[in-house]
Amino acid sequence: MYISNIQHFLDEAGNIPKQMPKEARELASFFALVIDTTTKNIPFTLTQTDIRCFEKGCQGLIKSEVLKENNEIHWVCSKCQNEGRISGWKLTKWDNR
Repeated sequence: MYISNIQHFLDEAGNIPKQMPKEARELASFFALVIDTTTKNIPFTLTQTDIRCFEKGCQGLIKSEVLKENNEIHWVCSKCQNEGRISGWKLTKWDNR
């Protein structure tokens, strides 16, 4: 399980730095996409998105939800069960509330 605070991936301006290692930048971009998609509707149960899983060889789609108890975004792959939680997403550029 990935436990991530999106703030740890951002620079002072709230952007994903270009000088970040490629793998970290790709993971941060995936988290940003999950935040963007999830905060458009703020589902409180796992809801299918059109985001593809990033695991090599996996063709699954991501389901996501906002957890009521701590406002973290929880996401899980429909195929490989890769999953995680994202905190620190409020007031980022991907927060659509």
